[in-house]
Amino acid sequence: MSLRINDIAPDFTAETTQGTISFHEWIGDGWAILFSHPKNFTPVCTTELGTMAGLEGEFSKRNVKIIGISVDPVESHGKWQDDIKTATGHSVNYPLIGDKDLKVAKLYDMLPAGAGETSEGRTPADNATVRSVYVIGPDKKIKLVLTYPMTTGRNFDEILRAVDSMQLTAKHQVATPANWKQGEDVIITAAVSNEDAIKRFGAYETILPYLRKTKQPSA
Repeated sequence: MSLRINDIAPDFTAETTQGTISFHEWIGDGWAILFSHPKNFTPVCTTELGTMAGLEGEFSKRNVKIIGISVDPVESHGKWQDDIKTATGHSVNYPLIGDKDLKVAKLYDMLPAGAGETSEGRTPADNATVRSVYVIGPDKKIKLVLTYPMTTGRNFDEILRAVDSMQLTAKHQVATPANWKQGEDVIITAAVSNEDAIKRFGAYETILPYLRKTKQPSA
């Protein structure tokens, strides 16, 4: 069954470059991003892991942990990390899951149950669907899912922007409009009456009866 927003992110135990983890326990009481890769030593993924490493501090400020997964053994991840540093200038300090038996990829429905039992002999094309990003909240529920083709590098600035929106809207009864960035006006949700909106947000602008905008609430 496909995973959807608000589903509990499947828990698992796995070997990583930083030892054995139990996923839900590793997440703790913060947010997490699990992002997957079809195979080590692939060009687009190499740039992606390095880019994410460069943004790790920004995610950390937001109480978001990062974890990668590639359909390969943990032993080969170490060699790949050296290549990532050479290509991007960033060291990967977050854990990388080894998924040589395809268990996590199948658990998250990135590969079908009949995909086999080992990563050995599989090409990147065989694992082309293992290109997803999952943002998981403190309640262990999936908040966002993005899946990209192998030839299109993921935009991690967009994922950072989406995290800002999700954390803001989880705290206040607001939503964010298209292309919203931190500090810009937000939308007041339909659950808030006009009277309540004044009490909560002060002044607001009515664009349409169902579209009211106000300044971004402070943290």
